Amino acid sequence: MNRLYLIPDSTDMERIDPLAREYGCSFEYNDFYTPSVLDDPGKQEEIIERYAKYRSDFSNDTMHGAFLDITIHSSDPLIREASILRIRQSMDIAKRMGLKGVVFHTGRLAGFRVEFYLNQWLRMNRDFFQELAAEYPKQQIYMENMFDEAPDIMASLAGQMKGTDSFGICLDYAHAALTATPPQEWLETLAPYVHHMHINDNDLQNDLHQPVGTGRIDWQLFDQLIRNHHIDATVLIEVNGYEAQKASLEYMKQHLLYPMDTY
Repeated sequence: MNRLYLIPDSTDMERIDPLAREYGCSFEYNDFYTPSVLDDPGKQEEIIERYAKYRSDFSNDTMHGAFLDITIHSSDPLIREASILRIRQSMDIAKRMGLKGVVFHTGRLAGFRVEFYLNQWLRMNRDFFQELAAEYPKQQIYMENMFDEAPDIMASLAGQMKGTDSFGICLDYAHAALTATPPQEWLETLAPYVHHMHINDNDLQNDLHQPVGTGRIDWQLFDQLIRNHHIDATVLIEVNGYEAQKASLEYMKQHLLYPMDTY
């Protein structure tokens, strides 16, 4: 199974496609989460056709679903209705392409830990994503930490979703590194539920999406934690552009960072 993923760029596939093939990478598409694309089936088909020139089979690929302003747990029915529409549009594209899975964000207000809010977030997301998973049984659903300050609430949701095999956590390690919560706690808490990961580098203060190995994240610790907690997940190198992707892959290969040792 391919465990590494890259973000493709339809304008530079002549370089990115051979790079992906060299390292056995699948793709995670970032072309479909904006409202202008979600509302335009013609535009969607145009994008798909461009990638179909390089991919005859999308079944191991993933995509980033709608996430901007998405609030499934909103008390406002209009906001919730719009959020549900965008998520279903994302899932419909994934189904049409035959993709393996779709990444969504938690949509939580960062640092807002009032009990009623957390309970509502947990209940509404659980009910909605259980229903969504049943409607799209061939697609995995990954929930990613964005501005979440700690992993406990995501772990609670994943624990309640245990009976839904197609639901899992997408641990964005770079986002986690920006929090006051130690990486050890993120990995230990979420290890049973992590199906997919996003990695890139930063200065431990800002979400910079730098090539792996060019910032301040301790990648040896990352590798150690993955192995210590026996995590078996796919990994997107979430950087844009051929040069940044190549630099990240070369660094990971040189240092045998997970999942490079599986190749």
